[in-house]
Amino acid sequence: MNLANDGATSRAIFDWNYVLWEVRLTLLAAGFFIYLGVFLLAHWLSSWISASYRNLSAKQKIFWNMDITRGLFAVQSCGAGLWALLIDPVFQADQVYSQQKWSWFHCLIAAGFFLLENVVAQVSYIVFRIFDVFSVVHHLFAFGGLLGLIINVKSGHYLPLMGLLLEMCTPPLCISFMLLKTGYAHTLFWKANQWVLIHMQHCRMVLAYHMWWVCISNWNDVVENLGLPYFIVFFMGLSTLTLILNPYWTYKSTQLFFDPVDRTFQNIARKNGSSEKLNSETFQKKRI
Repeated sequence: MNLANDGATSRAIFDWNYVLWEVRLTLLAAGFFIYLGVFLLAHWLSSWISASYRNLSAKQKIFWNMDITRGLFAVQSCGAGLWALLIDPVFQADQVYSQQKWSWFHCLIAAGFFLLENVVAQVSYIVFRIFDVFSVVHHLFAFGGLLGLIINVKSGHYLPLMGLLLEMCTPPLCISFMLLKTGYAHTLFWKANQWVLIHMQHCRMVLAYHMWWVCISNWNDVVENLGLPYFIVFFMGLSTLTLILNPYWTYKSTQLFFDPVDRTFQNIARKNGSSEKLNSETFQKKRI
């Protein structure tokens, strides 16, 4: 194994001229279509493997496939975020102005993913009349923050990478949702996964406080580096996350641990007069 060649190959993957608009837009589009492919592949595999999936309604299948897509995206995001937080010497030395070619690559691919999330959310609202204000706000601020990075090529990447690291709770959330839908919500594995999810939600809070610390410690530099419009979007998003979204999602995850009932579509079903069973007991006797 030639480590030098492997390192050169990995660097070549990220070796783009990110100043060029066509490069940034190409990678954004690549992120969109890569994760759209993951979404469609999740549907095909789930239809083939899982009888419980085939019994879900169309709107529940959308959530199922999108959760799998988010879970895979979170693996990429957490890898990039942890590297910037703990290892990369450039980001350790400068948390305001620093950029790396690998961070450009990950942020642009992430922007494509969040564009896909917003498209799926809007289409779901139009077709299924599904509107979750917390998710919509989260998706809009996430894409808006990365869009500002695409427009302002001088902005630092440390804070956006910490934003990607906030996806740390997505993999256990995906597992929780799938086990709930397939009737395994009362198993020891589900409870252990839910405990991990709650723990990750608390870690998100700590990471959000770290982001605040970086901003407050370097306030003038952060405003100057991001530019006022992008800073306003970032400040509003971080404030909403810290004060509303993180506490709410932590509460809901804890509530679900003690009362494993699927409430995702409960209000919608009541509004439409649906008689569909909505909790995990629907699938209690079914197996994947």
